Amino acid sequence: MQDLSNYDKHVENAISYFWEVFPDMITAIIILIAGLWFIKFINRITRKFFERKDYDLALESFLMQLISVGLKVILFVAVVTQLGVESSSLLAVLGSAGLAIGLALQGSLANFAGGILILFFKPFKIGDFISAQGVDGTVKDITIFTTKINTFGNQLAIIPNGQLSNNNIINYSAEETRRDKIDVGIGYGSNIKKAKDILLEICSEQATI
Repeated sequence: MQDLSNYDKHVENAISYFWEVFPDMITAIIILIAGLWFIKFINRITRKFFERKDYDLALESFLMQLISVGLKVILFVAVVTQLGVESSSLLAVLGSAGLAIGLALQGSLANFAGGILILFFKPFKIGDFISAQGVDGTVKDITIFTTKINTFGNQLAIIPNGQLSNNNIINYSAEETRRDKIDVGIGYGSNIKKAKDILLEICSEQATI
């Protein structure tokens, strides 16, 4: 009988606690829904702003991702704080978690730093044809952590920014014109001067096209 009384008391306490936190839960849900809508609105406004400006496409993509992530972190803190968690305790937990995650994800942080270096020094931009890490193709997108390249076979290659920023890159689109080497073989008994004149004539015709 004593156990049943204790059970009823626990149930009563649980119901009482639920009704105490219920208004905060509703408020937190409203904040979450309104916050997600606000983030989408800010992203849309930011995208339209960049469309009106002549900024680098890679920089636009990077900044939009950074703004979106930052706003979501702020929204998370606001929702959790509304549920009764003290902001100081939450910041301490986030700081400890950030340190642990940073140590566990050193490679990702290196890729993030590599993305910053790529955007700052601009060894290539979206639309450039490059050769890097054994991949040849056109740069499709530069994100926070990786660079996406479309290859000749229309395949998508995703390369970490850390590797790109610390290794050799050949940018074929950096200059307006490029020099190429083409080996042309002729017979030993052929007229070399005539062959040379024919090749120069072909090159001259192609240059005027």
